[in-house]
Amino acid sequence: MTTDTATAARFADIAGFFTEETRQASDRFAAAFAQTADTVRLGSSDEAITADMPDPLAMQLGVELMVTTLFDLLRDTRLEALSERLAWGLVHSFHRLADQLDGEADRAARQVGQLIRESDGGEIATANLEEAQALCHGLDEAREAIACMRDHGADLFRVETGRPWSAPRGTLVSSKRTASVIAATDFLAARRNRRNEALAPQGPVVIFSGGQQWEDHAQLWERLDQIKARVPSMLLATTAQTKGCDAIAAAWAASRKVKLIAFTLNHRLGQRAGFARNEALLGLKPVEAIVCEGSGIQSNLARLVREARVPAHFFTLAGQQRRTG
Repeated sequence: MTTDTATAARFADIAGFFTEETRQASDRFAAAFAQTADTVRLGSSDEAITADMPDPLAMQLGVELMVTTLFDLLRDTRLEALSERLAWGLVHSFHRLADQLDGEADRAARQVGQLIRESDGGEIATANLEEAQALCHGLDEAREAIACMRDHGADLFRVETGRPWSAPRGTLVSSKRTASVIAATDFLAARRNRRNEALAPQGPVVIFSGGQQWEDHAQLWERLDQIKARVPSMLLATTAQTKGCDAIAAAWAASRKVKLIAFTLNHRLGQRAGFARNEALLGLKPVEAIVCEGSGIQSNLARLVREARVPAHFFTLAGQQRRTG
């Protein structure tokens, strides 16, 4: 593929992204930037915040402007080769902030729980509980907004570069709540249920594993899209590697809003850790499997999948379409 053709293809992808996915993105931003309480806090010593949430459409367009402008300004200059790294860092900044807010919200939730246990029903205890709940509520709300910006930025990164954006660690999971919370005990219960669902979701499982060296993400995304068309409520379980095939699958899951179960290694099992993880994946009773050529771990998983008669899709290194131009 020549450079001109590659550039034209990128522009076509970007145009298709804006025409086909803008409505879906607008719906996601509307949900993520919805106000879930009249008053919130973002810090324990901060004043209560009564201002409105930012306009969802303005935030969506702002993210698009930030990411695409990086590429537009550097295109056809000697710094063009750095545009991908800059854009990756921009999306990663959203990802890191969302992670930080998530941790702060967890600490705030624990504080709410402690105040509930210690409450004597007095005015001071009630005021402290309301402030702590407002902090947890505000941090949860902010985290969902920033995570939505990250997810949209990741989509734009993909259409600009032709490669999926993936986080160096962790997952891309957004879990926007839609119900208002009144009582602190109900708030904590609802929050706990949402987190449990995010960490242990229910639904038909598709398992995925592959090596750390892989170039052709398009063929994997195409096959995953085909499976999702057949199994709309699918969950994706991967072997949790941070590069190569598993990173490509994680980026696909984030783009398609599919919940991801990342199976990490139990290093206490030593050399058997990878094989034990394969057995755990089969224990999920998967409805389909994708295995890409990699190490002996993938060979073992392919054998287990065949023995269990799980409908499977196998990809080899030699079968990749390598990018040129």
